[in-house]
Amino acid sequence: MFSATRIRLYPTDAQAHCLAVQLGCARWVWNNALALSGDLYRTTGKGLNYHAMAIRLPKLKQEFEWLRDADSQALQASVQNLSRAFDNFFAKRGKYPRFKSKHGRQSIQYPQRVKIDDSRIYLPKVGWVKCVVHRDIVGKVKTVTVSRNACGQFYAAILTDDGEEMPAVSIDGKAIGIDVGLAHLAVTSDGAKFENPRHLRKAEKNLKRKQRKLSRKKKGSRGRAKARKLVARAHERITCARKDHLHKISHRLVSENQVIAVEDLNVKGIMSNHCLAKATGDAGWGMFTGFLEYKAARAGKAFVKCGRWYPSSKTCSTCGSICDKMPLSVRAWTCVQCGTHHDRDINAAINIRDEGVRILAAGAVASASGGNGRPEPRRNPRTRAVPVETGSSAL
Repeated sequence: MFSATRIRLYPTDAQAHCLAVQLGCARWVWNNALALSGDLYRTTGKGLNYHAMAIRLPKLKQEFEWLRDADSQALQASVQNLSRAFDNFFAKRGKYPRFKSKHGRQSIQYPQRVKIDDSRIYLPKVGWVKCVVHRDIVGKVKTVTVSRNACGQFYAAILTDDGEEMPAVSIDGKAIGIDVGLAHLAVTSDGAKFENPRHLRKAEKNLKRKQRKLSRKKKGSRGRAKARKLVARAHERITCARKDHLHKISHRLVSENQVIAVEDLNVKGIMSNHCLAKATGDAGWGMFTGFLEYKAARAGKAFVKCGRWYPSSKTCSTCGSICDKMPLSVRAWTCVQCGTHHDRDINAAINIRDEGVRILAAGAVASASGGNGRPEPRRNPRTRAVPVETGSSAL
């Protein structure tokens, strides 16, 4: 089973300069191979595969001697990642590869010759770098990806393989449905509500002040570079706070339940709405569901997504009747068929739980407790036929 551990690096000024050189070399090799592959495809209709990209590296080192300052295997890993990006593009699993910029996040991958100690890590052509290993590195080290964010901080993502298989998924246990929102980040079918901290909104005043200072600085000056780093650090703090909050909630939900059902939301489409884009991005719905999915898989628990067109909010969880309209301003409503008063979010979470259990029951023998394992198909009472003749029966 593969697992990745992200640790913080504290290189010296000389080591940071050496890492920056290697990052630049790997970026240049990526852009060079991408440009050549695009030109060949436009002229001949065929691009470059990994072998054609890799055999060009020795000639490039002879032509550009500064490429020798980078680790040879790191450059090979760069073109290998580009080849994989092309494979994903032609398989319609990703977009066309883009040119890498020297601004923003940078990364380089070391496939071999990396050693890890208690408080330091050895990187080729860099040496022993001080780091903070906050957890044990278990298993065989496969790759180490060193990255630098916009703040200038260095991190190392260590991918390891412990040789064990992923645990088998079991649905014997408690099932829970989760409805995400903006008023509350997550509402469960048990009635628990997790607040939405709104990290970006809380930091807007600080960001606004620092961004105004940045806009007054002269382009290319040291003051502008320093102000840009302050803005990047403010955004980094917001990102870390959001991730920490989502990790805690997802860990709790996965630990306490065996089946986790969520709604397959079109987050990209919601982000196109200028009224909801900022709040949706601040909540981090996509990141939250991603955390739930991978943590459930590692724990051997079931994770299921309901269809995005499933009317979870408009459906009564008691009788199954569906309302015609349910605007976002309505937070509580009463079913006209059975008279049950519903909290909008809790009712939606219960419906998501039942729908998730139904999806699992359609392809599994066992059923999860907490919901109807094989619920009867619900029908809207308004659409049922009414008997008007003697002897006729309702459908």
